[in-house]
Amino acid sequence: MMDFRLAMVSLMFVALTTAHSQTEPQSKSTFNGFDLVDKAGNIGKPKDFRDRYPTLGSYMVLDPKGNQMHITYSSPGAAEYYRKNGKFADGTVLVKEVFGTEHAQMTTGDANWASGTKVWFVMVKDEKGHFPGNPLWGNGWGWALYKSDAPDKQVATDFKKDCLGCHIPAKGTDWIYVQGYPVLGAK
Repeated sequence: MMDFRLAMVSLMFVALTTAHSQTEPQSKSTFNGFDLVDKAGNIGKPKDFRDRYPTLGSYMVLDPKGNQMHITYSSPGAAEYYRKNGKFADGTVLVKEVFGTEHAQMTTGDANWASGTKVWFVMVKDEKGHFPGNPLWGNGWGWALYKSDAPDKQVATDFKKDCLGCHIPAKGTDWIYVQGYPVLGAK
């Protein structure tokens, strides 16, 4: 009987330890955004980011030319690291997917939903200045842009010309609109 109880306690310990280790937060060393970057500093769009990257938050942009929904994903562990340290870890990847929208009157009111990807923005946090001569790297980030008509081709040529203009209001928060990402402040 004692051997059976010992075996059961051992199995429970192993099960609990395994479950706990699977829910342990990822450490800073797991940020591997530079795996998406080639030797010249070109940033690739991460594969399966919708399945592998947690959602940070979303924005609804009302535009007379067509409303948009912006949904931002981050590399695993990024939100936890940000909550703990007040900044993104070196190598953190952010992917913003911009959708067009559709809408209809529903019982809940005028409903809007995402419809058709327009562009993807990919950013890699770069605290160390890995690519100082590359015009797609600066202000602590690597910057990339992909359009829906060529989803595998990075089309930005200079972050100051192609990307920074939209981020100027977020300069004080490391160029990221963190107020739209509630998980960065959640405990």
